[in-house]
Amino acid sequence: MKINMHTHTVWCDGKNSAEEMVLAAIQKGFNVLGFSGHCIHPLNPDFYKPVDDVWHIPTANIKAYTEEIRRLKEKYSDQIRILLGFEADYFESPEFGSAIPDKNAYADFSPDYLIGAVHFVNTEKSFYTVDHKAEVIQENLIKLYSNAYGKIDGRKAVCDYFAAEREMLKKGNFDILAHPDLLRKRNGQLKFFSEEESWYKEELKATAKGISKAGVITEINTGAIARGAMDDTYPSLYFLELLHENGVPVCINSDAHTTDGLDCAFERAAEQARRVGYKELTYPNGYVVPLH
Repeated sequence: MKINMHTHTVWCDGKNSAEEMVLAAIQKGFNVLGFSGHCIHPLNPDFYKPVDDVWHIPTANIKAYTEEIRRLKEKYSDQIRILLGFEADYFESPEFGSAIPDKNAYADFSPDYLIGAVHFVNTEKSFYTVDHKAEVIQENLIKLYSNAYGKIDGRKAVCDYFAAEREMLKKGNFDILAHPDLLRKRNGQLKFFSEEESWYKEELKATAKGISKAGVITEINTGAIARGAMDDTYPSLYFLELLHENGVPVCINSDAHTTDGLDCAFERAAEQARRVGYKELTYPNGYVVPLH
């Protein structure tokens, strides 16, 4: 079976309509396509307009999004299985409120599955988006993580990110963990931490244990390859080894924002999974795909 459950459209920050994505998936031979519009329910995404473009589904549009995906599910039912999902963001702030990826919180929309994601890191000073443009992340690292002498504490920034992810795993109730080491996206340019340092590896070990305890599937995400942001998957090969050691099931998702990216680097991701010992891919709704 050919499956992708991480798909974005013009309902959030994707470039194609949902129907264009469906037609492309059919042409590419997909059996299952899951839509996962960015959502930060119950918060109104306008709260972060001062620091970023709004790339979550506006609150007023969530119902229309679900209706469109259900319409396509019915229209193309004889050609492909379509699933309704959300990429539900984790965010907790005394000032702006909380959003936790939780099936109970999304029950009114009756999704087929939820992807839990950390894009925002909240600090005592402010919050920022870890996968923004490199120059914007650099500005935020200086503003939020530099000392009186201007030196950036990259270790603190990394630890804050993984701490937020572990909190989401403890408090949330979702099916798939999105891009578990997303903050690597701009590190090739900014070099604010090294993946070889022992403290970083300890963060990954602690997070792998948290993922295992939460009982969620972790995606091998090829989105950075598709968009030219990084020539690697999330998670890194070392992190993937830790996930396998901790018995964490994995799936492959493209995090597609265009029709061209729907199956980007799937074989490369499958090879990484095989390399660390995985024999199969696991998806919500009971789909299991052997890795030959």
